[in-house]
Amino acid sequence: MIKVTRFNASEFWVNADMIEFIEETPDTVISLANKDKIIVKESAQTIVDAIVEYRRRIFHFYPPVITKEE
Repeated sequence: MIKVTRFNASEFWVNADMIEFIEETPDTVISLANKDKIIVKESAQTIVDAIVEYRRRIFHFYPPVITKEE
């Protein structure tokens, strides 16, 4: 989950795995897999950075994949 801010300053959490795409029109619009749209204050890049950080926290426990060189 990532934290985002509506234009009325209320903060809430969005499931990062449900985000289908992000647009800047110029407002930032998050489109979810269920077709809902959310307009937020954060830039698209800020949201992408939050998603990357979220995934790092989730997946850092997994051991690295080691492949055999051929």
